[in-house]
Amino acid sequence: MKANAENLLSLLKGPKQFVIPIYQRTYCWTIAQCQQLLQDILKISQNDSVNGHFIGSVVHFQPSITTICDVPELLVIDGQQRLTTVSLLVLALAEFLEKTPDLKIDTTPTKLKNYYLINNEESGEKRFKLLLTQGDKTAFCCLVGGTPLPEHVPGKIIENYKFFQGKITRENIKNIYDGMMRLFVVDVALEKDKDDPQLIFESMNSTGLALSQTDLIRNYVLMRLPVDQQTRLYEKYWFPIEQSYGNEYELLFNSFMRDYLTFKQKKIPRKDGVYEAFKNFVNTREQGIEEIVADIFEFSSYYSKMMLHKEIDQDLNEAFVRLSQLKVDVCYPFLLPVYRDYMRQTISAGDFLSIICRVESYVFRRAVCGIPTNSLNKTFMLLYHQINHEKYIESLDAALISAGNYKRFPTDREFMDSLLSKDIYTFPRRNYLLTMLENEGRKERISIGDYTIEHIMPQSANLSSEWQSMLGEQWHEIHKKYIHHLGNLTLTGYNSELSNRSFSEKKKIPGGFNNSPLRLNEYPRQTDKWGVEQIETRAQLLARKACQIWTCPVLTQEILDSYKKKPTPKPSVYSMETYDWTPDMLELFHVVRKRILNLDPSVREIFLKRYIAYKIQRNFVDIVPQKHSLRISLNIPFNEVTDPEGICRNIKGLGRWGNGETEVVMKDSSRLEAVMKLAQYACERQINGCS
Repeated sequence: MKANAENLLSLLKGPKQFVIPIYQRTYCWTIAQCQQLLQDILKISQNDSVNGHFIGSVVHFQPSITTICDVPELLVIDGQQRLTTVSLLVLALAEFLEKTPDLKIDTTPTKLKNYYLINNEESGEKRFKLLLTQGDKTAFCCLVGGTPLPEHVPGKIIENYKFFQGKITRENIKNIYDGMMRLFVVDVALEKDKDDPQLIFESMNSTGLALSQTDLIRNYVLMRLPVDQQTRLYEKYWFPIEQSYGNEYELLFNSFMRDYLTFKQKKIPRKDGVYEAFKNFVNTREQGIEEIVADIFEFSSYYSKMMLHKEIDQDLNEAFVRLSQLKVDVCYPFLLPVYRDYMRQTISAGDFLSIICRVESYVFRRAVCGIPTNSLNKTFMLLYHQINHEKYIESLDAALISAGNYKRFPTDREFMDSLLSKDIYTFPRRNYLLTMLENEGRKERISIGDYTIEHIMPQSANLSSEWQSMLGEQWHEIHKKYIHHLGNLTLTGYNSELSNRSFSEKKKIPGGFNNSPLRLNEYPRQTDKWGVEQIETRAQLLARKACQIWTCPVLTQEILDSYKKKPTPKPSVYSMETYDWTPDMLELFHVVRKRILNLDPSVREIFLKRYIAYKIQRNFVDIVPQKHSLRISLNIPFNEVTDPEGICRNIKGLGRWGNGETEVVMKDSSRLEAVMKLAQYACERQINGCS
């Protein structure tokens, strides 16, 4: 790696082409950043004591050996934003000078273009000193080449170019040019096959837009691959992903990767640690990079359909809209694999809708009941792994019902009690609540955006005498207690007209409750009085309706019991006393075990129900205590046994306790040395890796 301070415009001079690899993010500097660069340029041009202004680095490497006739291709690892922005400013300067030929400064339009924008002797794409990627390439090449722009050009290229055009004047053009000539960068040239561009890329401190987790992930996937494979993977998988998210790509893809990794690894990455978690994920998988990218592509398509409401099934799409309104982002690590099961027809559309509604009910009931949300992310992280695919919805319901304490699914009673006692007006999800109560059962759904929340009993503490009379002597306490009560809130398009009017006026005026098409206003239409009794009655009606909308799963105790984890039986503890020893056999066993344990420090002794095992990685000797003998099983193929005394027996396929094909029976110590030679051979076989 070679790094030098370099004048930025000098870096562009000469026959060369800076190429932005396909995996790099598109040009994304904003007007604000262009404005800051222009201000810096004008500032340094007016200060003769400043010889240069550092604006960051340009990191590149040359992928192949070039001949003297070639235009070297320098693949840009870092610095795209600076190179592109300065090139746009150079182009704007050149075109301004072309339109004002009487203006004299220390350069010409031709010099500006030939020195810094084009390789004058080349044709085609080689003609351009800077070759951008994706849609940016078309826009930039059209501007520099002077050809007509396509009708719809994405990105920031045209916008920023027009900004510079609008800022250049006869009065400031000389200062802009002088200031540009003092721009410096650190030019970092990497050597192919010697420098790791990914490590350098991660460690760069850019002065432009900081690299997002999304940028780092994409570059990590593609940067190390050969160019043809980069292009194929990008065009087949990554570019469609970017297109599916549109302008929300940076934000949503990072959220998707966090949820994807949460599901895959059963561990929630930090928001600023998604890239590191992804690297760990890739490095611990046996899959190749293309298989991993294909899997990301599949799940990403599900995520974009949920988050951007692109699902073609209308009922499912409406459910995803409701989840967005509810702001229940923690559920997506669970819904991603469920969506996959739906797409693979493991579950039906109806089942998928029921599952989404169950999630919606679970989250909303907990919010109403004020149950802390800090456990929800872990609940949804593990929920899919509790599903029995043979009984998909039943097992999901069992998992939710069985969750206790702070993970619990609130019952109808708890849910209703909370709705009846809660300050609904200050509840963050009040709009969602009222919208759902209004639209339940409607085919022609209303949008709460067309209405405002109305307090039937006015919110103002200065109630009129009519209201005070209707509420009674305790009107002040009643007002304080019930003003934001569920029973006192409704929707209207005539909030300013209703205002603090009496109840009878709110009913009768044009746009009042009597003429309202909203179902939430049915009860106020039916009564001529509004007080504690009416507020509580209406609240009860709405709370019961809420229980029908946000349902709680119900399973019999027998079914719930069938899903409870059976306690794992504690392993029986065996010891020397487990076996029915005779004194002679116990004495013989102590001699044999001591010799076996001394074969190698790694030998372990394990007492089992029927025999004692000696193992390093696997059993190599087993001793089966018998009344008048020790039966020794040796884990040695019988055809490898050296047995000059003929004491061994082939027991392959006989179903004996212990392991191995070879058996020796010991009734006394006369066979001890022969057995120990066999035991040592069995031990050495395992140490040497023989199976």
